[in-house]
Amino acid sequence: MLTRVKSAVAGFMGGVVAGGSSGGGGNAGSELPLKFPYMRPEFLGLSQDEIECSADHIARPILILKETRRLPWATGYAEVINAGKSALNEDQACCEVVVARRRPMSYCPPSTPSKTPTAKRRTSLPNGEGPGLCDGEGLVFHYWALFDGHAGSGAAVVASRLLQHHIACQLQAVIEILRNLASFPPTVLGEEPDSNPYLQGNTLTRAASLRGAAGAPSSPCNTPPPPRFFTEKKIQHESLVVGAIENAFKEMDAQIEKEKQVHHITGGCTALTVVYLLGKLYIGNAGDSRAIIVRNNEIIPMSTEFTPESERQRLQFLGFMQPHLLGNEFTHLEFPRRVQRKEVGKRMLYRDFTMNGWAYKTIGDEDLKFPLIYGEGKKARVLATIGVTRGLGDHDLKVHDSNIYIKPFLSCCPEVKVYDLIQYEHGADDVLVMGTDGLWDVLSNQEVAEVVTTFLANCDPDDIHRYTMAAQDLVMRARGVLRDRGWRITNERLGSGDDISAFIIPLMYGNRQP
Repeated sequence: MLTRVKSAVAGFMGGVVAGGSSGGGGNAGSELPLKFPYMRPEFLGLSQDEIECSADHIARPILILKETRRLPWATGYAEVINAGKSALNEDQACCEVVVARRRPMSYCPPSTPSKTPTAKRRTSLPNGEGPGLCDGEGLVFHYWALFDGHAGSGAAVVASRLLQHHIACQLQAVIEILRNLASFPPTVLGEEPDSNPYLQGNTLTRAASLRGAAGAPSSPCNTPPPPRFFTEKKIQHESLVVGAIENAFKEMDAQIEKEKQVHHITGGCTALTVVYLLGKLYIGNAGDSRAIIVRNNEIIPMSTEFTPESERQRLQFLGFMQPHLLGNEFTHLEFPRRVQRKEVGKRMLYRDFTMNGWAYKTIGDEDLKFPLIYGEGKKARVLATIGVTRGLGDHDLKVHDSNIYIKPFLSCCPEVKVYDLIQYEHGADDVLVMGTDGLWDVLSNQEVAEVVTTFLANCDPDDIHRYTMAAQDLVMRARGVLRDRGWRITNERLGSGDDISAFIIPLMYGNRQP
């Protein structure tokens, strides 16, 4: 089994290189057509020659925006390819202003998005400024996303093109309630909770929850149904947006699984998204990318990394409840080291899904199986194969040389955190930093905050290019410089050899929303 595990890890890492040259999916050499061709983020505006030059694993050029106004809120972005781990950059990014229009409940987004140029769709919202309402028929939301692919770039490419459309589709189900919320300032909601039967205390009432968003009347003068003789849970309006984002991730994952039958879509990807809607930021994370807010020199973590170690108890519980998923080759228990046959009958520390601490047990033959989670830190793997536990894709991923599927242990559900942007006054140096794990593997939250705030402090506050330059400086710090055949931040510390992508989003633009 140990030999098979070593082969599995080597095969998986080798598969990254082999699969990285494809923008589609499935097995290497598949004759299925690509869903979308490999490319770098559309907003970079790169030519094909520039895309090829960006894949230089020796020089590792840092790519930045040619035109700052291509992104809302003067957002800064920078990226760099890995040092040879995969043929192409497996990170993907997207940034758009999206309109969710009121449509029939049966509507679902097209599998191929509109060909309307992104810049054209944003012409009525320069720098992202606008009321959040659109033509009396929809809601406008701002969207930033990073996708970190593995075992190929296919899933990341597809998700970067389509996830925002799934979010828009899910928001359509609650668009009427959210539009009503936008029409009533929070002060009115707090002072006069009965002025609108669908907006009481910023929560859903009995009438709204029974009729649903699509069937709720637009007039606030309708009489709500008579009170019932039972209590009902009040639901915050922001929970509707959180639910829409969660369902969009699930729909995106299901679409990748379905379309793998007809398109070449490789591997899987983590996903980190930020949605700005009606004064609030919704940060959704499925994977090991990270987002932090830096406000008045204070660091506010806005995401949690999902790794084999952080999700140990969830994974162990699944293995305990459905042992067939372990294929009679793995055990859901965790031991401080690999159990050897000579230790059968002896006592050893262990823990299962019910435990945070450790206890002793007598080792039996069942404990000789390979552990479900093995390794520490960045080397920890699920079923000896993959180092992330949430994301999109990976539907065909198996343990090496076996029929044990890994997807049941990989969740596509994001954790969504909410930040009330209009609750605070933000200065020009207050930002939200999003980055793939290539950034955070070598720089801590504190180091990232110091790099960004120091750079911005030395820039003209009125220069809209300052956030792009700050993103470039941040990625350069994480990459390091090439020295003695290795990338180093200092003589003592290694730089990141992974793909790195980073957004720097200035928060003061959100305060300009009416």
